[in-house]
Amino acid sequence: MGGSAPSCFHCGLPVPPGSRYEVEIEGQARPMCCPGCQAVAQAIVDGGLGDYYRHRTAASVTARSPVPEELRELDIYDQPRVQRSFVRQESGDRPQLRQASLILEGIVCAACVWLNERHVGSLPGVEEFRVNYSTHRASVKWDDSVIHLSDILRAIAAIGYVAHPFDPGRQERIYKKERHQALKRLAVAGLGAMQVMMLAVAMYAGDYYGMEARLELFFRWVSLVIATPVVLYAARPFFQGAWRDLRRRQLGMDVPVALAIGGAYLASCWATLSQGGEVYFDSVTMFTFFLLVGRYLEMAARHRAGQAAEELVKLLPAVATRVTPDGEEVVAVAELRPGDRVRIRPGDSIPADGRVVEGRSSVDESLLTGESLPLARRVGEALVGGSVNVESPLLMEVEKVGEDTVLAAIQRLLDRAQSEKPRLASLADRVAGWFVAVILVLAVLTGWWWWQHDPARAGWVVLSMLVVTCPCALSLATPAALTAATGSLTRMGVLTTRGHALETQIRDEIISDSGYLFA
Repeated sequence: MGGSAPSCFHCGLPVPPGSRYEVEIEGQARPMCCPGCQAVAQAIVDGGLGDYYRHRTAASVTARSPVPEELRELDIYDQPRVQRSFVRQESGDRPQLRQASLILEGIVCAACVWLNERHVGSLPGVEEFRVNYSTHRASVKWDDSVIHLSDILRAIAAIGYVAHPFDPGRQERIYKKERHQALKRLAVAGLGAMQVMMLAVAMYAGDYYGMEARLELFFRWVSLVIATPVVLYAARPFFQGAWRDLRRRQLGMDVPVALAIGGAYLASCWATLSQGGEVYFDSVTMFTFFLLVGRYLEMAARHRAGQAAEELVKLLPAVATRVTPDGEEVVAVAELRPGDRVRIRPGDSIPADGRVVEGRSSVDESLLTGESLPLARRVGEALVGGSVNVESPLLMEVEKVGEDTVLAAIQRLLDRAQSEKPRLASLADRVAGWFVAVILVLAVLTGWWWWQHDPARAGWVVLSMLVVTCPCALSLATPAALTAATGSLTRMGVLTTRGHALETQIRDEIISDSGYLFA
């Protein structure tokens, strides 16, 4: 009888019989399922990034070798006409610098972020490359005289990921998928917790009023069956996080959570099989449920903050009425150039930054500045893209378009604030790490003491200690509070440009011409 087919070391899929694709990783020949995975794995190893395979917590997506036609299509992103909508050119003494926001597909764990940042950041001409794991967005700054954007996209494709200019619609689909997965886990944990708790109440009552041994054993087995999917599916993120932290030789908040859930579940299984001792399936399921509720609320706050920033992008109209010597024509906003004249009718959104050259009206800038009353605008006065013309037709001369507008600048500042980790959040993570280490040491000492005095209760006391001392509030509440506050301030017209601005007293306040308070 033959053994089972080996799995691809890169993506985890079965290796087809007769396949000869291999890559030497850490001194061993690792099997690959296809030429795509072989090429990607070889690129990772050749780039000195073999540690990726030790840090990752999930298999990579199935890779494939990009065909030459696809690689050539990336050259279109080097054209100034295409870059105008998502690339910003730095001003000052280094005009060759470019900056853009990308969205990455194929990110499955923190090791993917590490791999991309190391690989792309080492390319000549790349000044900065940061990846936000929560949103899968990347911010890249490069010297266009040394390397082109298409080269960066090819480098990302070479290690098995797909990058393209950031699209709010695609970002919303990612959010939707994340919410869907979180709700499924929450539903499994909630339903399981309710059913197990009903059985637990019956067994608790049986301790006082008596219960047949057969009936109690039946309730225990039913509780085990119900709690199993809660532990194996709903609580899976905690075990994955704990394993990732341990592999990276770190102590995160998932470590005591995983130990408590796994330990209580296994001990309860043993008590059920041996028909002796207490079972705590109700504690396992309820603990998992409440933790998932907390994480879902944190995720929802993070998504709302991100959506508050994305709402700014939707302020610009898709088309504009350009006035030419031959008359008026409807064109895409991306085709507008400085010097163009645009007709803005009452109720229309202003498509770019510019000045009034004809007409007089009032403009609603509330979504940009928070100013509730429309502001009067006459010939020679500035108009901000994204605001709405309220009363009379205006003729505007375009001065700034695309990434040079005030709206784009606000969006970049929000992106920077969300990609930076506040000092308070970093401090909370560090404190949580030390806190976990202390708790684990105390748990060992407590278990040893109880083992000397009452061995039957030692395990349960240790598990109870791990559950009660979980640092989830410390590590989750801080980023959730800061993220929610940032999103709320954005909706009120207060722009937080640095992640640590809410932690410190604001000493310098700069009011921009858009009316935002920059912190």
